[in-house]
Amino acid sequence: MNLRELVDSWRKILAILTKPARSEYMVVLKITLVGLIAIGLISFIVRVLFYTFLFPYMS
Repeated sequence: MNLRELVDSWRKILAILTKPARSEYMVVLKITLVGLIAIGLISFIVRVLFYTFLFPYMS
C-alpha cells in the first residue's frame, strides 16, 4: 500500500465517521468502568490471597 492509497483510505474512513449518540457513549462508558472495576477487584483478591497464604509473617 503506497501513500496515496493510505490517504484515500483515511479519507473514506473520515467521510463515514459520525459523532456517537449520548446513549451509545454511556453504554461504552459503563462497559469500560465495569471492566476496570472487575480487573481491580481480581487484582485485590489475588494480592490478599498472595500475602495471606504465601507470606503470612510479612507486615
